[in-house]
Amino acid sequence: MSFSTISALSPLDGRYASKLGPLRPLMSEQGYMHRRVQVEVAWFIALSDAGFSEFKPLSPGARTYLLGLVKNFTEADGNAIKEIEKTTNHDVKAVEYWIKSKFEARPELEKASEFVHFACTSEDINNTSHALQLRSARDVVLLPALDKLLLKLRDMARTYAEVPMLSRTHGQTASPTTVGKEIANVVVRLQTACDRIAAVKIMGKMNGAVGNYNAHLSAWPDFDWEAFSKKVIETPEPLGLGLTFQPYSIQIEPHDYMAELFDAIARANTILVDWSRDVWGYVSLGYFKQRLREGEVGSSTMPHKVNPIDFENAEGNLGLANALLRHMSEKLPISRWQRDLTDSTVLRNMGVAIGYAVLAYQSLATGLGKLEINEAALAADLDASWEVLAEPIQTVMRRYGLPQPYEQLKKFTRGEAMTRELMQGFIMKLDIPEAEKQRLLAMTPGNYTGKAAELAKRI
Repeated sequence: MSFSTISALSPLDGRYASKLGPLRPLMSEQGYMHRRVQVEVAWFIALSDAGFSEFKPLSPGARTYLLGLVKNFTEADGNAIKEIEKTTNHDVKAVEYWIKSKFEARPELEKASEFVHFACTSEDINNTSHALQLRSARDVVLLPALDKLLLKLRDMARTYAEVPMLSRTHGQTASPTTVGKEIANVVVRLQTACDRIAAVKIMGKMNGAVGNYNAHLSAWPDFDWEAFSKKVIETPEPLGLGLTFQPYSIQIEPHDYMAELFDAIARANTILVDWSRDVWGYVSLGYFKQRLREGEVGSSTMPHKVNPIDFENAEGNLGLANALLRHMSEKLPISRWQRDLTDSTVLRNMGVAIGYAVLAYQSLATGLGKLEINEAALAADLDASWEVLAEPIQTVMRRYGLPQPYEQLKKFTRGEAMTRELMQGFIMKLDIPEAEKQRLLAMTPGNYTGKAAELAKRI
């Protein structure tokens, strides 16, 4: 069978392939190879500038050529490395050999070729490559997608700040709020989660087979290899990697920052699962209508249906993302003794986890763009729920020392269908100042919203 999107095993590269184009060059195997080449080149150039008599500083032309291998890395280059791997049966060694093959007919580089991958263990290249991948995926794709959602939600919070809505605690009618305030709640939570994602320090180590610079010191025992490694890792691209230096490790970087990052993304996703389910419910109640698209079908047999599929798809894909993210955050920081290989195959699924998250964010953005407020349905729901005014009435009764206000309202309202007339009749009998009585009489389920509008506008 020839490969195509319809024959892909993963829906990320099949049904949803067109939606994840920006993520693919960053988190695919080609993206991984690209970053490996970048790390090897940065280390090689830095070694030439370390002051070793055996490796003189590279000429400007050689530097430009090497950086060009990184900048112009193509799918054909990735395939060439895969061909070498068929012989080496080792992916990092294949990258080393591919770089050396690019030195042919360039005497300056050929002479220094054994400084490619000098004193490095494979994990020096892999952990820094993964870090570069994650940083790009986070900063270029994931956070911008979340920012798009935040902007939309913030706009909705302000637009609907004054639109009253019946609350439902435990699924029962409760103190009214506004549509905008409920959306503002999501904005605050999601912004906090995004800030935590952005704040995670992406780390890297280049310290040899078990983290002690053993091989490095065997070659140059008086050289400060730790300071050199830190400089390569923290110097901004393209001459360095622009990461945060990890000074202590076994063979692998401990992956604690990965766990922190994946947990932070999962937390944002959980907030969005909560929101997806709430919107689904609001659509079911008729609070929101969904704009129709020409030709779109809601059901194969029921022509009237317009299903909230974008929120359902988002919920499902957020669940898939979190299943992977939480497994990775629990598994990756654990390695037997100085190294085992269980992390390797798990790390190759980072792009899958992030892919499902980004796919969900796109579905949510699409769904939010279709929503229209149904103020008539909101108003009708409020007008059928006069019992919610039992709260403010009994609170005012408490202020003025009336006996058993909670118990009186409990007996009056529980199990009864409340109307404006019944509630106002109860108010008229209260022994409270006339001004307070008039204030309560003017109160309706639609205007008993506290500071909801103010809070929503302030977001």
